[in-house]
Amino acid sequence: MFELLTTHDQARRGRLHLPHGTVETPVFQPCGTYGSVKGMTPLDLKAVGTQMLLGNTFHLMLRPGDEQIRDLGGLHKFMGWPGPILTDSGGFQVFSLGDLRKLNEHGVVFRSPVNGDKVELTPESSIQVQANLGSDVVMVLDECTAHPATHKQAEDSMQLSLRWAQRCRCAFDQDREASVNPGAKLFGIVQGGMYEDLRRVSLAGLQEVGFDGYAIGGLSVGESKEDMDRVMSALLPHMPPQQPRYLMGVGTPQDLVRGVSLGVDMFDCVMPTRNGRNGYVFSHSGVVKIRNAKHKHSQLPIDERCDCYTCQNFTRAYLHHLDRCGEMLGAMLMTHHNLHYYHNLMAQLREAIETGTFRTLARTLFNDWNNNNESV
Repeated sequence: MFELLTTHDQARRGRLHLPHGTVETPVFQPCGTYGSVKGMTPLDLKAVGTQMLLGNTFHLMLRPGDEQIRDLGGLHKFMGWPGPILTDSGGFQVFSLGDLRKLNEHGVVFRSPVNGDKVELTPESSIQVQANLGSDVVMVLDECTAHPATHKQAEDSMQLSLRWAQRCRCAFDQDREASVNPGAKLFGIVQGGMYEDLRRVSLAGLQEVGFDGYAIGGLSVGESKEDMDRVMSALLPHMPPQQPRYLMGVGTPQDLVRGVSLGVDMFDCVMPTRNGRNGYVFSHSGVVKIRNAKHKHSQLPIDERCDCYTCQNFTRAYLHHLDRCGEMLGAMLMTHHNLHYYHNLMAQLREAIETGTFRTLARTLFNDWNNNNESV
């Protein structure tokens, strides 16, 4: 399933073989929450370099429903995307409901934000939903530990996630043949909050169960960058070297470079698409806030170094105009650029690992971001 091709320090260059295609790692996955990456057609996604998407179990099970998607041929056919899809388990979305959910050993009960119906999500039903969707990578249902949390709170949450992971493993093995995609892989999720000892206990428990890959959950939930780096630095050296490592829900371009430098293979985040829709676009010199008046008459592209469709054809002045007028084309063009920027960054990182120049590239990238910050 996973080939580790080469390394440079802790940074890893690999290849992930999945039923719907081969993925070059390290890789960034755009988020297709409702079976769509907002503002992008599947052709657009291919054009900007997308290899693999993330689909959202929680939202798709509520609308249009996972059984309907199954009956229509699975999520790949439903959304017209031929490449690999990873689906999250729904755990983070349930976590974000706060007091609107009730959690116990069996699972989570909540009111649907779509129609108010009472819904129960268990480890077994999460796996069944993802089997109906036909994803290439299935995630276990976990409890996303709140932040901040005491050691005892984080430990109790982590142990619950471990018990759920075992139930997910059993359900996945039983449902494999009935799945839309019987070649799918199952990933475990390491929890434990900001506590390094709990993270290692969680990883050891997941390895005892046995998974095809291992994700790091419970980060980017309000902790400092220093805490995120500390947790990853303590955990990643202990993760199985011959299996993929996935950092969930992270993050900025700087986060991606730091993650790769520590040994992460896979990332996802809503940031490039959400920021694009809101006029925040990434460049080699920082974040360009296209709504600011300084761009009203600018003949510059977003990034003079970028060869994406947006930068090759449109000025900041035009994008500023579209954004001010609420024209959907503005959001589409800026999303196109942001995803191209993220995928191009990952391609640069892959090449640098192969050629042994990763440290030099990382230093150059951070110097550009720090010394030419356009975030105004």
